[in-house]
Amino acid sequence: MNKNSRMNRFLLSCTFLLLCTLSFGQANKRVMRAYVDNKQFFAPSVGNYVEFNFQFVGSSLYYKGIEGGLVGDILVETSVRNEDSIVSAQAYRLSSPIMRDSIVEDFYDVQRYRLDPGEYQFNIKLTDLNSENDPMTAVMPLKVEELGDAISISDIGVAEIATQGDPNSVFYKSGYNIIPRLSSYYPQELNAMPVYMEVYNSELLGDSVFMMEQILINGMTGERLEEFTKVNKYKSSDVVPVFQKINLENIPSGTYVLSYSILNAGGVQLATQQYDFERTNEIQTDLLAEDVMLDPSFQESITDDSVLYFLESLIPISTNTEVRSIVETLKSKDIDQGRKHLQQFWQVTAALNPYEEWLAYKAQVKLVERLYGNNFQEGFETDRGRVYLQYGAPTNIVSRDVSPNEYPYEIWQYNKIGRFSNKRFIFYNPDLVNKAYRLLHSDMIGELKNDSWPQELSKRNTRLGGVDDPNAHVIDQWGQNAQDDFRQY
Repeated sequence: MNKNSRMNRFLLSCTFLLLCTLSFGQANKRVMRAYVDNKQFFAPSVGNYVEFNFQFVGSSLYYKGIEGGLVGDILVETSVRNEDSIVSAQAYRLSSPIMRDSIVEDFYDVQRYRLDPGEYQFNIKLTDLNSENDPMTAVMPLKVEELGDAISISDIGVAEIATQGDPNSVFYKSGYNIIPRLSSYYPQELNAMPVYMEVYNSELLGDSVFMMEQILINGMTGERLEEFTKVNKYKSSDVVPVFQKINLENIPSGTYVLSYSILNAGGVQLATQQYDFERTNEIQTDLLAEDVMLDPSFQESITDDSVLYFLESLIPISTNTEVRSIVETLKSKDIDQGRKHLQQFWQVTAALNPYEEWLAYKAQVKLVERLYGNNFQEGFETDRGRVYLQYGAPTNIVSRDVSPNEYPYEIWQYNKIGRFSNKRFIFYNPDLVNKAYRLLHSDMIGELKNDSWPQELSKRNTRLGGVDDPNAHVIDQWGQNAQDDFRQY
């Protein structure tokens, strides 16, 4: 591949200002960081294929000087394996864009593998050629679905940047250069979410047009945001590219499911695809605690000496804006203001039955105090108490108080959290005292994710792994059950 076509594999996006000079052999050791995800598509002339999208953190690389600036070099080695052998592999040298004026930017790459339906492993090995660090390796499980034999929808991709397309670019798709967004978190500063997908075999409907329905669902409550529900009409074809732009400006903080469905003439769903994302957007409300008229029955349920305690107990189920408001009221130590604040919270949160919802939550606060409170924390301040109050009681709990090789731990499994299925939390007690279990890892969106949790859990008798595999030295021993317990769900 010539130099110009290889440079089409890059796009400058996230910018970082470094406070040090970039050069080979620096005193401060850096470790390369990169992110990868995958999306499945179909092309009639090719078949099913998977796009692997890479984002390289520019500030984590070493650079060498060339005419006009600095450049980083990465050896990228990837392969796809099935149970028996390597199905396909690629290896190439990837050069960063030229960095100038100490401004280092993230850059991107994409690989495409044509794969038959089935289960695979995607193996990645990345080497910073300008450093002496060991290569970074990872393994990603992969399941390829058949998209070519029925009406279907590709995976939903979100664009970090979309520009007028250059057919020679590896980022080119349906007339645009689409640089993928690898994060599913959308902070308040981002008010638009450009999404791209493809619809396949819509001509099988036997009509010249087909309908696609868009729905946005609150992931925790399951409620639709009706203003985002719409149905669009498209001309039928073997491949139909679909671009949509979601306005996030008025979507409050929370987890959401964006869903697209192909409908037949009778409104029946023929194919569906979803994209889960997390949003932070603190929208101010106009209701002030000072304006609240105290409800006698509501207030009789709270004694003066417990008002501030129960007000603080709302923090696990509050937004960032609500937390700041609660903290201000707590600082004032004003009991009457605290009563108004408590009542106002439930009038906003549970407008139909604020008193009943408050009593139910109060009972849960008392329960987590009894179960998880310790000498240093109230029950609702602990990680287990916070998760219990935020998501409810887990479906299953595995508790291991004694293990010769691991700290005491608990694994909580939820069959359902809102619209999300089979979510797990692992807590551990590295201090070995009280009941101060800490959250170590979870696969719930928006929660702490720690791929090295097995190594952390067995840290008493396990030396540290490397960057490539933080769990490299975690070996199976008698009495070491956490990974099996976690995988059973």
